[in-house]
Amino acid sequence: MRPPRARLGLASVALAAALLAPPAASAPAEIAGARLEPVAIADLAGFPGPDPAGALEAFRRVCAAPMPAPPQRNGVTGNVVDLIAACAKALTVPPQGAADFFRRAFSAYRIVRPDGTPGFLTGYFEPELPGSLTQAPGFTTPILARPDDLVNLGPGETRPGLDPALRAARATASGFEPYPDRAAIEDGALAQRARPILWLRDGVDLLVLQVQGSGRIRLPDGRAVRALYDGRNGRAYTAVAKLIVQEGHLPLEGLTLARWTGWLRDHPDEAKRLIRRNASYIFFRLAEVEEPTLGPPGAANAPLSPGIGLAVDGTLWRYGLPFWLEGRLPGAREGERGRLTIAADTGSAIVGPARGDLFVGSGAQAGIAAGNLRDPVGFVVLLPRHGGGS
Repeated sequence: MRPPRARLGLASVALAAALLAPPAASAPAEIAGARLEPVAIADLAGFPGPDPAGALEAFRRVCAAPMPAPPQRNGVTGNVVDLIAACAKALTVPPQGAADFFRRAFSAYRIVRPDGTPGFLTGYFEPELPGSLTQAPGFTTPILARPDDLVNLGPGETRPGLDPALRAARATASGFEPYPDRAAIEDGALAQRARPILWLRDGVDLLVLQVQGSGRIRLPDGRAVRALYDGRNGRAYTAVAKLIVQEGHLPLEGLTLARWTGWLRDHPDEAKRLIRRNASYIFFRLAEVEEPTLGPPGAANAPLSPGIGLAVDGTLWRYGLPFWLEGRLPGAREGERGRLTIAADTGSAIVGPARGDLFVGSGAQAGIAAGNLRDPVGFVVLLPRHGGGS
């Protein structure tokens, strides 16, 4: 893949605001109660891992991507001016120089939690599901486009009269009101605003798509299109798999995606009841699959690199920051002791400074790998040096 041209998406909106703001320290002493301890990159065992060139490409993609909407707040860690400078330098680095680039342009800080325990890493993937552009036998459950009255709220943003816990609102002629929950939407609360863009086999496939946030839809003629996240109703998310375990239908041990979705399909009445207890509802838009080897765009608006794209707490960390993960990860080569990843996404369950969700790829095998990834790992953040380093 060719390096992006000198179009720095990080700069498009954030640069002016950053230049007007007072200078920020390159590394705070702590983040959300966790200490940031300086560590020499040379002392990171195994650095830069198996694919520094891939990490460089992923970093460049975030640099070139449009700014997220809503944008991250100014207070997130990662000096935007220094990160933009690192982006500019990355444009000229050849693949064989990737490791040296990260050593020179960034300083490393180990994230030490208050109780001394390691961070926690899970995995996510892009499902590939059968579907149709039109309603047809076997394809009866719609994927809905974003309604025109949905107003999503950024971190800390509220609307008069709304519960501050709600992350979206419904715009009406008289003001704002809570957006309908899943059950109400399924019962027709959106009326003509519920515009289908694709049709899936059933509500279980829709739930999987909504949990993962995007997916490839394989059409009857063999073509694939992508359903991309385009907003949510702002209601609290409830994990249906957790409800299945809590009610005693399946044990937690050995609970895989295939097992709990299979149970839902075998028990359609119970499935409908449990799925409706998850009040959160996701809306989508259609997109082409432009590069089959890459995943969908993450919250940073850049396509995700399998095994490299990392979802982090977007209220704490700026997208584009490299993270060194200390531990053995999915697909690790013999002797691999860590991996260089790039913050390019976020998620409602990804909370805290040493919490991550690794994008492992697309399709059924990636789903198995993602389901098996629930491991303690060490987190080391690489913060850009002043001016992008030497």
